[in-house]
Amino acid sequence: MARVALASGACRGPRRFAVVFFVLAAAIASLPLTAEQAVARGPFGESRSALQKLVDEAYAKFKDVQEGKNADYIPALAKVPSQLFGIVIATADGKVVAAGDVDYTFAIESVSKPFTMARIMDQQGYEAVRDKIGVEPTGLPFNSKMAIELYKARSVNPLVNAGAIAAVSMLPAKTEAERSAMAIDNLSQFAGAKLTVMKDIFDSEYASAWSNRAIANLLYNYERLYSDPEEAMKVYTEQCSVGVTAKQLAIMGATLANGGVNPVTKKRVVKEEIVDEVLAVMLTAGFYDESGRWSAEAGLPAKTGVGGGIVAVVPGRLAIASFSPPVNEAGNSVRAQLAIKYIASRLGASIFVGH
Repeated sequence: MARVALASGACRGPRRFAVVFFVLAAAIASLPLTAEQAVARGPFGESRSALQKLVDEAYAKFKDVQEGKNADYIPALAKVPSQLFGIVIATADGKVVAAGDVDYTFAIESVSKPFTMARIMDQQGYEAVRDKIGVEPTGLPFNSKMAIELYKARSVNPLVNAGAIAAVSMLPAKTEAERSAMAIDNLSQFAGAKLTVMKDIFDSEYASAWSNRAIANLLYNYERLYSDPEEAMKVYTEQCSVGVTAKQLAIMGATLANGGVNPVTKKRVVKEEIVDEVLAVMLTAGFYDESGRWSAEAGLPAKTGVGGGIVAVVPGRLAIASFSPPVNEAGNSVRAQLAIKYIASRLGASIFVGH
């Protein structure tokens, strides 16, 4: 029950989302457990063999799903083999179990966004993100320019493109190279491994980045961007083009599950007191246009990307990551979300009562 301390920390200041979600998690922790739930209830009592069996089951159950297609508005993503599929569970005490193509390096894309948001919160405080970007779901597509015009705050959420570009612009850098190094080093600290930009992905994205360039210039015009717009957009594109494996992505999620300490390197990456806000924003806006449905059906903070990766966090316990390139119309990997939802259900991992 030690990790339920995340819930009590949510009561400081204006942390409204986290109060609801993590108080519910604390209530769940006191309920009687089924045998399957007891496997994963902790804080660090997960059985490696039971988790491995569950990952293997999920892989076998969903590997032949054919729905969805690779995102093709970024030409390089269309070329990734669509049959790739991997699932990983990483626990808060460093256990890792996996099945499938978990060592294949793919573009992290929008899954990078909550980790940059976490860095900004760690450096400048939750209030800086709330006031300079926002934490409300937009209700519109992740690349919407209409949202910038409709909402008085302009940038509304760090997990859509406008807010994510604004977050990159808030990194305390003096040059583009320094800003890029900060963004990529931050992702590497979460992964516990040196991550690098995939040049083919970056070249493909940057050459076709007219929509994001428009977003950056609109934000700059409305004084909601905090560096040169082209620099912010370029570094944001580099951030999204970073290569990651499903194993590394699971460790990134497990770092949040472990209160900001990487469970493999044992190094603190971000302060524990900002993790609850990060997870709250992930729960409400991490799944593109399907965030409400995901929260209702899976009940876990998560972030997805059009490269086919998804990471979901069970606070205090573990993270589940999955990778499969074919995505649905909302941009969410079909196989990956099925696998994560299946595992979360089997573990009784939803933070809401009744799952």
